[in-house]
Amino acid sequence: MSEFQKKSGKRVYKVVLTGGPCGGKTTGQSRLCTFFESMGWKVFRVPETASVLLSGGVKFADLDEETAYKFQENLLKSMIQIENTFFELGQTSSRDCLIICDRGAMDVSSYISQEKWERLMAANNLNIVELRDARYNQIVHMVSAANGAEEFYTIEDHSCRSENVEKAREIDAKNAGAWLGHPYFDVIDNSSDFETKIRRLIAVICQKVGVDPGDRLSNNTKKRKWLIKLPLPNDSVFPPFQDFEVVHHYLQIHSKEFQTRVRKRGQKGQYSYTHAIRKPKMHGQVIEVKTQLTQRDYLNMVTQRDEAHFPIFKKRRCFIYENQYFQLDIYREPCHPRCKGLILLETYTALTDENISGKLPPFLNIDCEVTGNPDYSMFNLSLVEDWNNSDKYCNAFKGSGIEATLNNDLKLDDLKQPVNGNGYTNGIV
Repeated sequence: MSEFQKKSGKRVYKVVLTGGPCGGKTTGQSRLCTFFESMGWKVFRVPETASVLLSGGVKFADLDEETAYKFQENLLKSMIQIENTFFELGQTSSRDCLIICDRGAMDVSSYISQEKWERLMAANNLNIVELRDARYNQIVHMVSAANGAEEFYTIEDHSCRSENVEKAREIDAKNAGAWLGHPYFDVIDNSSDFETKIRRLIAVICQKVGVDPGDRLSNNTKKRKWLIKLPLPNDSVFPPFQDFEVVHHYLQIHSKEFQTRVRKRGQKGQYSYTHAIRKPKMHGQVIEVKTQLTQRDYLNMVTQRDEAHFPIFKKRRCFIYENQYFQLDIYREPCHPRCKGLILLETYTALTDENISGKLPPFLNIDCEVTGNPDYSMFNLSLVEDWNNSDKYCNAFKGSGIEATLNNDLKLDDLKQPVNGNGYTNGIV
């Protein structure tokens, strides 16, 4: 811990997400980021070094034995340097800071022999205890879909992935073995549906960090939504809160079965960017995963926006009242007249109607509950056409109430799939 941290009392928590291909690491990172940011934490995401290098044209299968060893050695050194950059940034943060590493140093040992791994460690004066046990606070192994959810295993849209199911299982087992011995090592298997798997991931990290998520991780938790009347009270009336600027753009797509959009979300001029795709049902589940974008990719994709939809501009206020986490979406102009003055209060809860009514903020003027009402889905709200004259209005948001419980930016139409196809989950239809 740095001297700054000791004086400020702020924490830097370093977690590694590891596991075989198609285990949900990409989705898990994104959801963790949204969850902890909304709790007031600073979050850094360390990219997967192997993907960075392999996306540059390296084909591991074409390397001879010695060249492959040197590649892994350089990969490890690059990974450590990239991680150290984020670790140092975290130490200077004025807020609690979560650093999410997409794989960690010990994962390199999964791809070379034990003899070569020991040679690599000795040549670079590395200590396995320091590298495995002390470098990171927690390791979470996201079990590959190839092991227990085979029907969901896919390598579609992932240029760096070529493993079949058998190879994916082998890699998954090696990844898990590489981290055995770490004092805080958790395994998230495929014994549940994907949405629950992601909740379990967030739960084990909250438990270790000491963050109380309330009932948002409960299996029967669902999203509830209320319409709020103007005027809003003064900021001083609210409990401590975090405000975010949020902008959504729906993108052009050829199939009516799909929806795709990009989101910009941030504070004080610092933004994160997300791409989302909704896919049709697969094995009874709506495919719903998302991935982060760079600013450059975001700006490129915005040029493909769907002119049938207005952009959606909001201020999102996140706060806790009576141990219940709420987010208040305040729609802003420019927008369709139907969105002018629109304010929606949302929470995720397992409470009954009777119990949740006692936890609703009394300082807000609540009009009525609109949970499941398609008139208040973001997809429909953004439509340029009048609903009565539009064939694009979507009624598909009525129904099950099964939602991506921890995605704090998820609307009823935000059923998401990452560009690299790294996950699967329950959604609502």
